[in-house]
Amino acid sequence: MRHLMSPLDLSVEELDNLLTLANDIESNPNHYAHACDGKKLATCFYEPSTRTRLSFESAMLNLGGSVLGFSSADSSSAAKGESVSDTIRVISCYADICAIRHPKEGAALVASLKSSIPVINAGDGGHQHPTQTLTDLLTIRSLKGRLNQLTIGLCGDLKFGRTAHSLIHALIRYPNVKFVLISPDELRIPSYIREDVLKKHNIPFTELERLEDAIPDLDILYMTRVQKERFFNEEDYVRMKDFYILTKDKLKLASEDMLILHPLPRVNEISVEVDDDPRAVYFKQAQYGVYVRMALILTLLNWR
Repeated sequence: MRHLMSPLDLSVEELDNLLTLANDIESNPNHYAHACDGKKLATCFYEPSTRTRLSFESAMLNLGGSVLGFSSADSSSAAKGESVSDTIRVISCYADICAIRHPKEGAALVASLKSSIPVINAGDGGHQHPTQTLTDLLTIRSLKGRLNQLTIGLCGDLKFGRTAHSLIHALIRYPNVKFVLISPDELRIPSYIREDVLKKHNIPFTELERLEDAIPDLDILYMTRVQKERFFNEEDYVRMKDFYILTKDKLKLASEDMLILHPLPRVNEISVEVDDDPRAVYFKQAQYGVYVRMALILTLLNWR
């Protein structure tokens, strides 16, 4: 039995196989329509989610399985003080696989240690968001044709943004990948990512404050929102929330084949006028999230 806590739980070969399976699911959905008949997915979401929770549920339903779970801590026994360890032991009696999101770093790992079914980390605080990373990798590989030889700009909240942290962890394993880290000083990438991941593995990166200075050289622009729920006070959030807004004018500086990704939800960091630009692929990215989660469920359930 395997769990998925981090993108690094999969070797590069396993990751490539997973993405290939996701592409085959996209091309041949009917072939997989009954692959999980009789199987149940539990979605245990201790904090709000739209895309991640619904894409997991959509993935399982597309595979012929069924879904149970809760969408907030208030609607579970966590509101009565039940621990994650006890909850997952109970869930293991009801379901075949579980996706868990929790505001505390390490909560999914705690669940995996006590679970008798595969556990998928669907986001733990500001730490990891591995299935979003799998979605990002599938989007890039499907639309760019490669995961190597890329210059990737990560823009916005790089301090609390678990999607950015997970993507860096995953992509450093591919050759000739460079990062441009675009953020205000207050939201710079954490030192442990800078020192223990990028510098330790000799990954080239630059840190900039102005999006306009970075955009001409990028193959991928990965926008993130400033996350209100990660701030300790309203004043800091209000000061930072409009620091970056991608507009049509700024896109004039970009190459014709640059891709714009965003894990969503968007607030106002990408102007709606950008949505019609062929380089804007964030809604297509959400669709890829269903395919990759279908592939992950099949992989962890040892489907053949």
